[in-house]
Amino acid sequence: MALSARRDAAVRAVVARRLLTDGHPLAALLDLRGVREAASALHAAFDAVVAPGQPVLHTFAVKAGALVPVLRLLDGLGIGCEVASPGELALARAAGVAPGRIVLDSPAKTPSELRAALALGVALNADSPQELARLDTLRDALLTAPSGPLGLRVNPQLGGGTIGAMSTATATAKFGVALQDPGARAWVLRACLDRPWLTRLHCHVGSQGMALERMAAGVRATYELAEEINAAAGRRQVDTIDIGGGLPVNFTSDTVAPTFAGYARLLRDTVPGLFDGRYGLVTEFGRALLAKAGMVVARVEYTKSAGGRPIAITHAGAQIAVRTVFVPESWPIRVAAYDAGGAPKAGPPVRQDIAGPCCFAGDLVARDRPLPPLEPGDLVALLDTGAYYFSTPFGYNALPRPGVYGYTAGDEAPGQVAFTTLRRPQTMAELVAEHGGADGGDTYGG
Repeated sequence: MALSARRDAAVRAVVARRLLTDGHPLAALLDLRGVREAASALHAAFDAVVAPGQPVLHTFAVKAGALVPVLRLLDGLGIGCEVASPGELALARAAGVAPGRIVLDSPAKTPSELRAALALGVALNADSPQELARLDTLRDALLTAPSGPLGLRVNPQLGGGTIGAMSTATATAKFGVALQDPGARAWVLRACLDRPWLTRLHCHVGSQGMALERMAAGVRATYELAEEINAAAGRRQVDTIDIGGGLPVNFTSDTVAPTFAGYARLLRDTVPGLFDGRYGLVTEFGRALLAKAGMVVARVEYTKSAGGRPIAITHAGAQIAVRTVFVPESWPIRVAAYDAGGAPKAGPPVRQDIAGPCCFAGDLVARDRPLPPLEPGDLVALLDTGAYYFSTPFGYNALPRPGVYGYTAGDEAPGQVAFTTLRRPQTMAELVAEHGGADGGDTYGG
């Protein structure tokens, strides 16, 4: 069953199972078959270009889908976790991901966070000279604890893409050691030679909006630095290169483009030495693994017209589609229309706005979008929202987080849909507690 057919079957099943109610007029869905297909495509893509026996660890950027059942599913599919905070590390551990399959990246690691990571044995990439100096003060821990591999993140300063906030290799980006700054490359070389336990280099050039050729150039620059370090050391000190993730997603149709296979071939052609078996590889893909598998389904509560423009008021807005609402030119998403029974909506397209429930005028997930005429009780589905939309909530107006449901459709019988709860809907009691309602009115002061 194709992705679109599975999606339509899932929306019908959402209505039939009453996953949308007055109390929960919004639900997030993840196509589990789509996740498995994406994971399989990632493995196949790199298996086709690496040398026999070359170690490769694929990790999932937890920020793209911070749900324990999703991390557990991906771990079972051979994909570990890249974490960027103590909370994300806790989620990975709760999912049962082994320390040897976890990579910790963050520009603001505290001493206690570093100690915990060293004691646990996860891989850790230092982000700055000061962080590396902080690790120096933990030498006893490095020598006695079961610490995992230690690396250094570098910024090749190759420039940005079409979305500035997603560009991590600009001249002034906050991540990593800026290699083209005066004296920086010599400092990296000396820092590695002085620390034989520094065995990895890490780079992540960018994400959505970044040209693949620039991403590959960043990997090449990191590989060339590893070669320089190893030549100066007279041995293979740097044995693993973490190439980050960042594969963009096509948000205009169901077509998967670019593909993992195409990117892996580009990397092989751009950096052939990286695939001759001398280096281990780590990847950190996020959005590309989950985005196409997800959708957010919301009920149309009211419709109106203003200035001649039809407006559908729904329950999906900035609280779940943060980037789309605030930066629509960079994060447009497709919207599919369904009737109250969950069937695809028919009718001649009418240009209309799809508005959310938040109390500010800009809370629109689609502007002037041609869709079949929407009516109260109809449903809208925000497509390609499997990554970030479930895990980056916006707390404005204290709207409860929706339930997230994994689904399988058509695997055994056409039209049959099975749901599994990945995160149950947030209750009002939980929301109140989150906002201080369970604190008992404690006072603090000197």
